[in-house]
Amino acid sequence: MRIVIVGEDAGRAGEFEESLSYFDLGWDVHWLAEADAALSLTEVDVILCGLRVGAVPGTALLGQMSSMHPEAVRILLLDQDQDSSQLQGLDCAHRLLSRPLDAGELIEAVDSVAELRQVLGSEELKQAVGRIGSLPPPPRLYLELSRLLRDPDASNAAIAQMLSQDPAIVAKVLRLCNSAYFSGGREITDIRAAVTRLGHQTLLRLVLASEAFGPTQLAGKEREAIQDRALRTSRLARRLLAGPSAELAATAGLLAEVGKLLPGVSNGTEGSTGPHYAEAGAYLLGLWGLPMPIVEGVAFQHRPGRLKASGFWVAGAVHVASSLVAGTPVDEAYLRNVNVIDRLPQWRDLVEPAAAEAA
Repeated sequence: MRIVIVGEDAGRAGEFEESLSYFDLGWDVHWLAEADAALSLTEVDVILCGLRVGAVPGTALLGQMSSMHPEAVRILLLDQDQDSSQLQGLDCAHRLLSRPLDAGELIEAVDSVAELRQVLGSEELKQAVGRIGSLPPPPRLYLELSRLLRDPDASNAAIAQMLSQDPAIVAKVLRLCNSAYFSGGREITDIRAAVTRLGHQTLLRLVLASEAFGPTQLAGKEREAIQDRALRTSRLARRLLAGPSAELAATAGLLAEVGKLLPGVSNGTEGSTGPHYAEAGAYLLGLWGLPMPIVEGVAFQHRPGRLKASGFWVAGAVHVASSLVAGTPVDEAYLRNVNVIDRLPQWRDLVEPAAAEAA
């Protein structure tokens, strides 16, 4: 396996590789000073860099490497006192690790991504998805709106104009905007007012919900129940993390049950057959090209302890939020391991009632 470390102190190379040698993995480690050197590589299995590599933002470098080497594991290195809530572009990285880089932590990070890929690439899952005559299409408007919102000069008028190209989406967004979750007491009747009320990230998720939970084989009431849980899970998951991580958790929470919309998958109840809906949903999101932390959060929503990365991040937030909303047991052993068990009572108090109860 070829490991590429860009822009870090090459003086630590000998010390780091000596530590790595104890694990006897046979990794080929390269230390590069400049981003251009990384972009010229033809083979990369894992790439690591900090927030800046010379004049190049580390997130931009990882974004380029994602296009050039989509199979490579991308890791962003942060100083230990770095406030991650102030960071932008975290979705370009599969993992965040602290400086100074630790060999054991790197191995855990790489192994966990490999495990996720093994889940998404299981033969049972491939066959189940292959038997589906027509997969739900990628959320076109969501992806277009995501690109527009990366422009800091994007106006609410431009956003409203883009959304207006799909009247069905406009109708669904307005319906959700006026629901018990988002209503501010005054009815919203036009999409520009919805943009102003909701804010860009919430609006983006409502568009995603409208597209992801469109026409399916599920009956109307069942689909509405899934969408109701999705909105409550999303809002709760967002409150469990900070900064950009909160937005990733909110989107993953929104899509936690999207796999249930696929035929031939297990709904998680005893006796049901086929691949589990969490894995199937994660596979679908991978096909759609959504960021890895979101895919990972959906795939591991019921077993966050299987992730070898330390700390409480997106998968943990989705697990807690989806369990509390659905009324299923929370993995308290996992919460103890990541040192957040004391926050569980507070999180329970944040659970919103179902739409039928709130109406």
